[in-house]
Amino acid sequence: MSYLLEADGLAKHYGSVIALDGVSFSIGKGVTGLLGPNGAGKSTAIKLFLGLIKPTSGSAQALGELPYESIEVRSRLGYMPEHDCLPTSLTATEFLVHMAQVSGLPPAHARTRAADTLRHVGLDEERYRAIGEYSTGMKQRVKLAQALVHDPVMVFLDEPTAGLDPMGREEMLALVRRTGGEFGISIMLSSHLMGDVESVCERIVVLEGGQVVEDGQVSQLTRETETLYVEVDDRRDELLDLLRQRGLDTGLDGLSIVIDNVADEGYDTVRDAVVESGARLRRMAPQRHRLTDIFRR
Repeated sequence: MSYLLEADGLAKHYGSVIALDGVSFSIGKGVTGLLGPNGAGKSTAIKLFLGLIKPTSGSAQALGELPYESIEVRSRLGYMPEHDCLPTSLTATEFLVHMAQVSGLPPAHARTRAADTLRHVGLDEERYRAIGEYSTGMKQRVKLAQALVHDPVMVFLDEPTAGLDPMGREEMLALVRRTGGEFGISIMLSSHLMGDVESVCERIVVLEGGQVVEDGQVSQLTRETETLYVEVDDRRDELLDLLRQRGLDTGLDGLSIVIDNVADEGYDTVRDAVVESGARLRRMAPQRHRLTDIFRR
């Protein structure tokens, strides 16, 4: 497998502050989450892969090369920064045309790409308004658009839902999913919000204190457990007694009956108890690991 990004013993120090401490990981195609609390080293890792800063030791390769040594590599990467850095006096169209041309697109092609990209992020009708008049959500969309306008191989999104209300957050995550799914652009999404990463990413790298503490597929890290949750509309106490009589380790979590250590044959036992109790079953499903469990460990 060829990797788009490779960190090998990557370290970055700012004086006595260690942002990254000799980390190694590889990123392939698709949507990858870079997860960790604030100060974990996520933004530093992105800047190293973009070639904006040089490592203290080790290497950060993008598309097989050291990005700070290759303009060609940097032209094939996109970057949506966390901080607000947009020119407020320009319209979104003017800004995107400029950014496309800076990346090497000829003027006519740049105008076409700007229009298409603004349509993709939902700003088609607002593209001739000054960016300074935009809401926070619209500014985030402009930042995403400028990261995509030159059709990069890979794009880095640093806290793309920062400052957004719940609806704006869901809309931004839907845009990220579309960008990765429909357009085939690989994405590294950096966030401290586990829900964002869990909802859009196929794989995650978790940083904490400048170290990699987890690296793997989201589907594996959020796999099913042997804890079963059962919700019924009535006769919950009768069902609870029957489950305990059958030797199952049960408890309550709000309105749900929680049954620990349920193996395959245990599902038949629970089913029989539900039927015998006469309870109306609303839901029965195994608990899944969540990304929050990583930090609890």
